[in-house]
Amino acid sequence: MKQYLDALEHILENGEDVSDRTGVGTRSVFGYQMRFNLRDSFPAVTTKRLAWKSVVSELLWFLEGSTDERRLAEILFERDRSELTDKNTIWTANANVQGKALGYRNDEEHKFLGPVYGSQWRNFGSFDQIENILDQLKNDPDSRRIVLSAWNVPEIPDMALPPCHTMSQFKVINGKLSCQLYQRSADMFLGVPFNIASYALLTHMLAHLSGLEVGDFIWTGGDCHIYSNHTEQVKQQLERTPVAGPVLQMPEFTTLDELLATKTSAYALLDYDPMPTIKAPMAI
Repeated sequence: MKQYLDALEHILENGEDVSDRTGVGTRSVFGYQMRFNLRDSFPAVTTKRLAWKSVVSELLWFLEGSTDERRLAEILFERDRSELTDKNTIWTANANVQGKALGYRNDEEHKFLGPVYGSQWRNFGSFDQIENILDQLKNDPDSRRIVLSAWNVPEIPDMALPPCHTMSQFKVINGKLSCQLYQRSADMFLGVPFNIASYALLTHMLAHLSGLEVGDFIWTGGDCHIYSNHTEQVKQQLERTPVAGPVLQMPEFTTLDELLATKTSAYALLDYDPMPTIKAPMAI
């Protein structure tokens, strides 16, 4: 993940200090790209610990099409929501603040977020994008139209959080599936390592379902920023030297339904030896 550390250093050295929606303030550049060879290793950051179970559970939640934060908690903790009233996820704050402000049900049983990622992936104007992508990968792998979009303009006002990772394109070359993600808004310290791992895992999943090998994952960022209250944490991370990345281990599945029945704990990063966590506040 040297590419990621290079991006952090580039922003610190070349970015501009700007205000932002959260009021925290950022150091930002507009436009940056990183490429990862998924055949070499899985792109999990090693200079701090990746919240792997949160990555897996959120992706399964998206693929299921759910927008209920309490369902995410069930997938993450692998327990019924009735036992999870004291447990939070990475989407709890958004549900409790923005989701509640939009008038969505918010209690111990349900915390709705509006038509966020899962809704768009599986029901974009009544269109199932995931099924369509799998159909194209199997029946028209040379297509340049294999695109997954979460940016549904008329529904953005109804979302607790408009999509940060807005669009990804998949491409098959010589039997290898690659993915390029466009992320309009990129929290480089907290969010981007998570997003890289999430879409790398999605690429592995789709390739497995389609009988393909994996190729590259390309991350393209729009507003790439380091929050002002993350600066010291970024500098601490840049003092660390990355080590070899891990190997992804997935459970067996041959259909989308079988994938959706898998458990978070069934996905593992073998030989993952990250350095200690560096804590930082999340801007909402």
